[in-house]
Amino acid sequence: MKLTTKGRYAVTAMLDLALNQRGGVVTVADISQRQQISVAYLEQLFGRLRRFGLVESVRGPGGGYRLAMPDSEIPLTRIVEAVNESISTTQCGGDPHLCCKGDGQQCLTHDLWEELGNRIAEFLGGITLGQLVQKQLHKELMQAAPIAMTDKTPLRETHDTA
Repeated sequence: MKLTTKGRYAVTAMLDLALNQRGGVVTVADISQRQQISVAYLEQLFGRLRRFGLVESVRGPGGGYRLAMPDSEIPLTRIVEAVNESISTTQCGGDPHLCCKGDGQQCLTHDLWEELGNRIAEFLGGITLGQLVQKQLHKELMQAAPIAMTDKTPLRETHDTA
């Protein structure tokens, strides 16, 4: 599969942005710190995401990035495509002139890998950034719930005066 760190980091950065923008902007430095991805690499990715119309940049003091559209309208395939990632899983990368063997012939398992690539693209195309946001928020809520349940501190003390 040719989905490299570029595509993975782009999806991660977009998810971080969606989770943290809260009507404002998020800096690349903040995303870099939270996700441990270099600022220089993120700047490259955000340049591509901006040119693809997925994010908007705000310049000046207090500047950063925000989503250019609702997260519910951004399928993951658009993010991967924006950073020029191929979801192709074939050896030839889907190039009809090169083909798998480099001589215009497909390898024996070309159709298998092509179908896998199609299923991955279908899978990623069926998930929006908004759905990832909701899953992450739910996960964070579930992780926090056991802590709240084990806290023995009473919410309020009651005294019977009767």
